[in-house]
Amino acid sequence: MATEVRAPVRTVTYREALRDAHREALQRDPRVFLMGEDVGRYGGSYAVSKGLLEEFGPDRIRDTPLSESTFVGAGIGAALGGMRPIVEVMTVNFSLLALDQIVNNAATIRHMSGGQFSVPLVIRMATGAGKQLAAQHAHSFEGWYAHIPGLRIVAPATVEDARGMLWTALEDPDPVIIFEHQTLYNMEGPLAADAGAVDLDRAAVRRQGRDVSLVTYGGSLGKALQAADQLAAGDGIDAEVIDLRTLRPLDTATILASVRRTRRAVIVDEGWRSGGLSAEISARIMEGAFYDLDAPVARVCTAEVPIPYAKHLEDAALPQAATIVDAVRGVMGQHA
Repeated sequence: MATEVRAPVRTVTYREALRDAHREALQRDPRVFLMGEDVGRYGGSYAVSKGLLEEFGPDRIRDTPLSESTFVGAGIGAALGGMRPIVEVMTVNFSLLALDQIVNNAATIRHMSGGQFSVPLVIRMATGAGKQLAAQHAHSFEGWYAHIPGLRIVAPATVEDARGMLWTALEDPDPVIIFEHQTLYNMEGPLAADAGAVDLDRAAVRRQGRDVSLVTYGGSLGKALQAADQLAAGDGIDAEVIDLRTLRPLDTATILASVRRTRRAVIVDEGWRSGGLSAEISARIMEGAFYDLDAPVARVCTAEVPIPYAKHLEDAALPQAATIVDAVRGVMGQHA
């Protein structure tokens, strides 16, 4: 009987996985280039592109002026011209300066041209809180962008997804926005030497369970898994954890299949509760699995305030493992 040969596995950071993904894309396709503030000589605000300027040169690793509308617009033009640009926006808050380009141009050109033109543009940006960067650098607006037809929205939460989502995104003929939670850049995880592109159409079951479904994404995945471990050890509650991975289009089928098995759901979303992505997911569960539920859907979201700077206030505002545990106990009919 033949012995299966597996590729060697190494431990890398989320940041290193992203850098490897960029290097591979730049090597594989001469149309690919990276542009953004400080991506070249400085190596990127989060050191994702460190060393790439020396390796690929200034034509393919392009530093831009501090004008998000300008360089996102240039990326749209390059994509229309046949290139495969990766545009890095330093933080999600700054992307608001390019909303016109993203929402009124990148997302609409295929529709408005009757399918004659496509915009194969990838926009990467850091999102989320937890690093004491205060209210102008730490919000979670991915739910806003997930509201827009014409965009694909993805949120890699693991090293493997950080490595594999970029190439899949570059192959998409329409614009893809990749939201990288800023607390994840230093996270370490195993990565196989032959790790490749990953599916952007399917959510992932990161932990199987029978009692309740925890539905989350991005920087909240680790907290949900931590909460699931605490619930199993302390309460005997077996939680299933769903990593959405792609926020538009949502993989509703995987969410509903999980909820129909567990009969309870808690949605964990670092966005605000009012009008947020958690509300959309809750509505889809109610529309598709209402008669399978044994308890109302619960949500754990960020407090309805601008993200505070002080560490104790920032922690209090964000979803945490403890608040997820409390929410699960609530839907299970248990209270601390």
